[in-house]
Amino acid sequence: MQVDSYFPAGVPLSQAGDAARQAAEAGFDAIWLTETRHNPFLSSAAALAATEHLRVGTGIAVAFPRSPMVTAQAAWDLAELGRGRFVLGLGTQVKAHVVRRFSAPFDQPVARLREYIHALRAIFRAFQGQEKLRFSGDFYQFSLLTDFFSPGPSEYADIPIWIAAVGPAMLRLAGECSEGVFLHPLNSAEYLRATVLPMIETGARSADRSRADVTMCCPVFVAVGDTQQEIDAQRADIARQIAFYGSTRTYRPVFETHGWGEVTGELHALLERGDTDAMTSLITDEILGTFSVSATWGGLADALAARYGGLVDRVAPYGTDLRSPEARQRWRQVTTDLRART
Repeated sequence: MQVDSYFPAGVPLSQAGDAARQAAEAGFDAIWLTETRHNPFLSSAAALAATEHLRVGTGIAVAFPRSPMVTAQAAWDLAELGRGRFVLGLGTQVKAHVVRRFSAPFDQPVARLREYIHALRAIFRAFQGQEKLRFSGDFYQFSLLTDFFSPGPSEYADIPIWIAAVGPAMLRLAGECSEGVFLHPLNSAEYLRATVLPMIETGARSADRSRADVTMCCPVFVAVGDTQQEIDAQRADIARQIAFYGSTRTYRPVFETHGWGEVTGELHALLERGDTDAMTSLITDEILGTFSVSATWGGLADALAARYGGLVDRVAPYGTDLRSPEARQRWRQVTTDLRART
């Protein structure tokens, strides 16, 4: 099992290279850049330029506000910059953000993302000179690419496309036509077995593929420290995050796997009233323990291996702070131990 890091939220482009070097020093195999406050493609470029072996990817970039051609050009350049280390991670986001924040269409998101991926691969083949650009679909059409505007063949043309998936339809799409899938940090081993793996396998079979063709990357809420007091402080923060996610109906199936479906309705009602303290109080120790991993530094590798070993290909502890040399040394021991155990 490989171990990845998420790019710290809010880090400006001027510090992106430092953050990537810290992840590499801490022994992580990859760093994923989300599209929140900053452009993930620009930060990916800085991360790739600052490192030699670290895999770097958008985890994720929001697809629909960008033409597949715009995304393809950025991915082509980043693959060359990183000498094949770049992963193009895409996601749909939710309708409100796509329509109201980006002023982009959000109809039929699963079908649109499927076609988006096929369009990207058609553009990549055209860049590589394998075929003329002739793509016509329900959402996208591409039929013009002269030599002047084509970046030309690349040694690193085989760019992996990963997608973010939560619900069954998107998980099936991941199995059908992506090289990898970013799961959501609100997960449990039971939900992975009951829903995630079967849906990915179903999608893979529909395209004459197998589960092994799809890399599964699983973010994990982690509370870790030397003392129980340190761990409990982090558990309190994680409980607030779980309560926030649980208030969104999208994540009800994760709770329902454990018989806690009614909790999501209560969380949603409390969120509408603005009672965030009451929301957190609904996250019991059992819920918290199911959706997160708590351990001392010396026990974290064993705890992660016990829960996720044999289920996923990569884990990505959520919210790691790598700014201090001591933290990087600690995480390097965890990443080394976890790879040895799986």
